[in-house]
Formats: sequence, structure tokens, C-alpha cells
Amino acid sequence: MKSNSLEAIADALVADGKGILAADETIGTLTKRFEKLKIRSTPESRRNYRELLFTTPDSADFISGVIMCDETIHQQDSNHTPLSDILLKRGIIPGIKADSGAKPLASSDGETVTEGLDGLRERLKEYRAIGARFAK
Repeated sequence: MKSNSLEAIADALVADGKGILAADETIGTLTKRFEKLKIRSTPESRRNYRELLFTTPDSADFISGVIMCDETIHQQDSNHTPLSDILLKRGIIPGIKADSGAKPLASSDGETVTEGLDGLRERLKEYRAIGARFAK
């Protein structure tokens, strides 16, 4: 990507033949998936899974960006390289899911509401600091 402008990022994300990988499963969701496969969910097993996804040969030919959860954006691969840096080196734009998930809505039957406005300002400052590495 030649520019870090919003327009350049948007153009790169919608490049012909490419899509966005939603790898933003919460720890709970990924744990449920792992349990079905008899895989113990640990920070290391979740990192190994994500590292496998992000380093699959030729995946950058088809993936323009990856949405990550908070755990993932802080993870490093087995060589201590941040997973977000691995994506960038492959020409894939890392992104972050800023909400904190859906929770049951009080006094409703099966309805949910997305939470995450509380503390969002602080999280965005942190994510912006992480993103500052990308602008270099």
C-alpha cells in the first residue's frame, strides 16, 4: 500500500478478488470451537491457530485485511513477531474489533445488545499506538 490515507486503505480492502478475514472470535467462541475438536484452548493454542491462518502460503492473494480481537492484536508468533506485523509484511491490512461483544438485553426475550462503549476511548488510544507502527 503506497499511502496510509483512509482512501488508500479503503481501496486496498476492496481490491478485486480479495476479501476480509474475520478472525475476531472471542476467547470464549474460539474455546467452544476448539472443544468440539478436542483441542485445549490456551493462549498458545489460540496463537498457533491464528499464526497458521495468517501465514498460510499465498493467502495474501485472496485476503486484503483481517479483523482481530483484542487478544490477537497483542499476540506474537513463535518467533516473537507481532501477528499484526506478519500481516503487514504480507500486504494484509490488520484491523481491530472495537466492541466487547453481544450480551443479553435486560428485560427481553433472547435479544442482545453490543457492548463496548465503556472504555472504548482508552482502547482506541492503545490500538492507535499499535497502529502507529504501521505508518512507518
